[in-house]
Amino acid sequence: MSASPDAASAIIVVVGATGTGKSGLSLDIAEALAARGQTAEIVNADAMQLYRGMDIGTAKLREAERRGIRHHMLDVLELAEDNSVAEYQTRARAVIDEVIGRGHVPILVGGSGLYVSSVIFDFQFPGTDDVIRARLEAELIESGPGMLYARLKHLDPAAAASIGASNGRRLVRALEVIELTGTAVSGTLPDVPVPWRPSVILALRMPRERLVVRLDERVEQMWRDGLINEVSGLVAAGLDDGVTSGRAIGYAQGLGQLRGTLTEAEAIASSQALTRRYARRQVGWFRRYADAHWLEAEDDDVLPQAMKILARSGQVLGLEDGN
Repeated sequence: MSASPDAASAIIVVVGATGTGKSGLSLDIAEALAARGQTAEIVNADAMQLYRGMDIGTAKLREAERRGIRHHMLDVLELAEDNSVAEYQTRARAVIDEVIGRGHVPILVGGSGLYVSSVIFDFQFPGTDDVIRARLEAELIESGPGMLYARLKHLDPAAAASIGASNGRRLVRALEVIELTGTAVSGTLPDVPVPWRPSVILALRMPRERLVVRLDERVEQMWRDGLINEVSGLVAAGLDDGVTSGRAIGYAQGLGQLRGTLTEAEAIASSQALTRRYARRQVGWFRRYADAHWLEAEDDDVLPQAMKILARSGQVLGLEDGN
């Protein structure tokens, strides 16, 4: 198989809302490439799958489920560590450089829109200011996230919609950036983003009513699979101390159930509602990708469609359509 000149530095990107089958499609693509003589490696872009031990609640593939395909950026953070997009960008790009250096194709997979964008686009992160950060964090502790969210919604509605009303850490960061730069946070991703490397973006979607059913069932299955036992075991490892990990959907509700502030039914219902809301934000984020190729997740021929798109692009495979 011959590759195009750009193939040596190109990235396949698989995105979509949670529950649309991104992991499965990425594995299928990697196997299809292997059948054509090209090795692919998968790079995780799910923010919560970076954490060691957070497996059931993040739908992280077990080693046996990875079909012998090399995965990166899984289990790279301890539970008590903060999850910085800027740090993720640096590490993920370094991994991608290494994959390309081996002559392999990187497949970036995940639903965390900001994390994906930070890798594939020329995405610059403003610095920090300890004084501003401390003031905003003190306000968060004293008043909760509501006032911060209202302020951000006034200053940058797009960022507020993406972050949501309950993520205090990200609200603080967004307001800090606005004070530092005088510009909207959403403006850090230009209307016409400049690619970091050539990429082919495959975006999975499914009808809203089907996705809602699937997500609700998925949350219930996580509880049946032992999420509460996983959460209980992670408390000793620092889940309670994690600024990011302890607030993850499912894990925060699991902690509430363990503490007795939520019944199991309430914890499940809350996780379902938050997951549905998160999926809506994901869809909104990825719709901004002008060059994304949208695929119906439940189509029987989703893999052949994906491979045709990759072949036609010429960027990644260097193949003529149909080869």
